[in-house]
Amino acid sequence: MVTKKASLAIELAFSAVLLAAFVTHAQTAPPAPSSSPAAATGSAAPASPTAAPLTAQTPPQMTVPPSSANRFEYGESVASLPLVVKRQWSPAVLVAPESVISPQYIRSIDRTSRRLTLKQVIYEALRNNPNVKVAELSPVAATEGVRIQNGVFDPDLTATLDEIKNVAPITTPIETVNASSGLASKNYDWNFQINKVLATTNGTLSATFNNDRMITNNLTESINPSYTPTLAVSLSQPLLRNFGWKFATINLDLAESTQKQAQWNYEQSLTDFVQRVANDYWATVLGAENLAVAQEALRFNRDLVRQNTIALRVGTLAPLDLQEAQSAAATAEANVYTAQAALESARAVLREDAMLNPSHTFVPQAIEPADRPNAAEHVELDEPHALELAVEYRPSLGAMREAIRSALLQVRFQDNQLLPQVNVLAQFATDTTAGNTLCGPTFNAPGVVPNCAIPPATTLNGFQMPFSGTYGTALNNLFNFGFYNYAIVLTYERPLSNVAARAALAQARIGFEQLRMQYRAALAQAVAEVQSALANVRADVARVRATSSATNYARQALHDEQVRFRVGMATTHDLLQFQSEYVTAEGNQVQTEVDLENAKLALHHAKGTLLRAFQIDFQLKNPEERPWYAKF
Repeated sequence: MVTKKASLAIELAFSAVLLAAFVTHAQTAPPAPSSSPAAATGSAAPASPTAAPLTAQTPPQMTVPPSSANRFEYGESVASLPLVVKRQWSPAVLVAPESVISPQYIRSIDRTSRRLTLKQVIYEALRNNPNVKVAELSPVAATEGVRIQNGVFDPDLTATLDEIKNVAPITTPIETVNASSGLASKNYDWNFQINKVLATTNGTLSATFNNDRMITNNLTESINPSYTPTLAVSLSQPLLRNFGWKFATINLDLAESTQKQAQWNYEQSLTDFVQRVANDYWATVLGAENLAVAQEALRFNRDLVRQNTIALRVGTLAPLDLQEAQSAAATAEANVYTAQAALESARAVLREDAMLNPSHTFVPQAIEPADRPNAAEHVELDEPHALELAVEYRPSLGAMREAIRSALLQVRFQDNQLLPQVNVLAQFATDTTAGNTLCGPTFNAPGVVPNCAIPPATTLNGFQMPFSGTYGTALNNLFNFGFYNYAIVLTYERPLSNVAARAALAQARIGFEQLRMQYRAALAQAVAEVQSALANVRADVARVRATSSATNYARQALHDEQVRFRVGMATTHDLLQFQSEYVTAEGNQVQTEVDLENAKLALHHAKGTLLRAFQIDFQLKNPEERPWYAKF
């Protein structure tokens, strides 16, 4: 009997040492938990891969300059056209690489684990995550919209080359020598025209250079073959509607405004994404901390079961106490599995956020957080300054301000459409004729002085046209302006009631007022978000202090209850209750510290300074591009 009592004393002393070790361990940071729930229960499980640290990183460059669109363009040179023609007639079917996935690729997994800080994870996510690339392409596409509007002022060159032959039966005996061959004529045309919309006045300037060569067997044609070049210049200019200071470029201004809005929206997407990644990071930290607490609680309850088993064997404890300890141990084991599942889920989300995949496997590398919550970090809680930052830096507000400017341009355009359409068309053309001049019959016309004779078989006299020469002669004579024509045309058009223009203007003004009200609502929402974020940070700072004190008190209370339990003054139920309260307090402290980190993120997000907080470089670029042809 003495041996049993001595054995019981030794077991109780050993248990007390374990309980004290549990309390001491809880006072320090918990170790990195195992990746397998089996490790917490003591069974064999594969070891987690060692988390290798990542080298120092530089902040990613997230600015999207207009030149980012250049890599999507081709066809600027004539040399690229043959390749376009080749693809046009190629029977091959283009297949996107993402549509072909092999089973081997799906089974590929990068088993490497990286230990990263929050900033490193955010940098990797910004570089690798496809969602960031999708958002980045929006301002790139909007840049092409600006270039499309610039293209309105690109001179448009047209050319026509043709050969036209016509053979018709003759109707008079003097048209041709051989009546059976019919009356034949052949025309060759090579015509060129260039049109240019003026960026200054919104007029259309045109220059036309037409050329015609005709050859025929018609005897009445005194110049055969003949060359007839024509050079014409015209200007079609609106005077009221669609005319005004920089009115021609109003669509270009709208496209540039749209591109700026796309940049603001892109920055907002980046801000939302960074906050999400950071929240996922702290969710992983929270999962690891909760698992460590659950594992320590399980060890405590298992040791209590072992201790009560010994006490029951020596007859100093009732079976009910052992059953209560076993129930608590089973519950603690279930909590470990729950915490393990939550941690694995958080790790999976964080891994897919970062997409750290240097091996190009289907499943990228796992991420192990290296940072822990820092409750001592100073947070600026000046509300007026925070509101000033929100108005200045929030991307959503910047996008709305740009949208309001765009709406003002729309109102200006629709206001101009109330005017009648008054256009003036001015045109001047010069032409001439040259070729092989033949003697034409005079038909005894009075006053005609003959200077040559038609074929010798006849006795009729004829005269020769004064346009003998080659095509070069015709071109030289073209600029003598001896033969010309001009036209000045004034046109007027306006619907009698003009209801469509007035309704369109009203719609534009309504849209402008809607945007103004939406901006005011967005300002109010920004104020509410900043104030709410400040309140949450203040509350979480106080909660961290309170939960830290609660954890210390619960730790001390558990220690005192252990002493009472060792001397038989407390029951198993009492000890388990104090242990449960301590675990709850420790879990609350961990949750509060993570809540404080998320509240800091929410405050930066509300102020629009989240990217700056992580030194992420983003600058709004002016999308204005003025090629040479868009300057006049």
